[in-house]
Amino acid sequence: MRTATFSADSIRHFLLHSTTATLDELRRVLGTEVDLTVFRKLRELDYLTSYSHSGRYYALRESARFDATGLWSHDEVWFSHHGTLLATAEAFVNTSPKGYYAEELAQALHVATQDALRQLVERKRIARALVSGLYLYTSADPATRQRQRLLRRSVQAVPTISDASRLEVSPDEVKAAIILFFSLLDERQRRLYAGLESLKLGRGGDTILADFLRLDPHTVARGRQQLLEQDVETGRVRKPGGGRKRVEKKRPR
Repeated sequence: MRTATFSADSIRHFLLHSTTATLDELRRVLGTEVDLTVFRKLRELDYLTSYSHSGRYYALRESARFDATGLWSHDEVWFSHHGTLLATAEAFVNTSPKGYYAEELAQALHVATQDALRQLVERKRIARALVSGLYLYTSADPATRQRQRLLRRSVQAVPTISDASRLEVSPDEVKAAIILFFSLLDERQRRLYAGLESLKLGRGGDTILADFLRLDPHTVARGRQQLLEQDVETGRVRKPGGGRKRVEKKRPR
């Protein structure tokens, strides 16, 4: 009895036509009930496994049209240049300028990411820390992690908005509005406003606000301290005696 022979070309032709396929479909294409036979033939091809749908879909790499982030989808099935969901989540977190919250990463990858992030943290391939009451996932590299946390805090710095999604404006538009508003304040108001926002940020807030609003960090710290001590006089921009001395006009003799 002759041993049945199977050709990888039949899988390739099918995938070129259908773009993606499940293992069941590929078994039927080959005319076999053995999963191992399908995988042996797939190894002869340059193929991809989906990171969504629990890796149940397969496609040819030549069919993929990856976007700038390395992702590609067909009929809501997602594939990644990085491979698995774990590898993709790790790459996204490590290369993000400001890290990811779980919900943000889920939106970026179009799949739930909580379990993948938990596994990556347990394996120490990424790190996490509480920021604004949520876990922020960052690089395991200390220097990169520090940069991501600082940038995240600066992005969230001003203003503190409970539900920014309802504003229907971009973060850049919000920042531009803040800077315009800040430019309309007098010297004392600017100092106190910066001090108030620094209090919201906590540790490192003085530096973040100083960079954002182009102030001296000592000015921010002074405004923060004035608010804490309630050392604020109404109706004055400067303390008595501050500013330039008045020039006494001399009458001609």
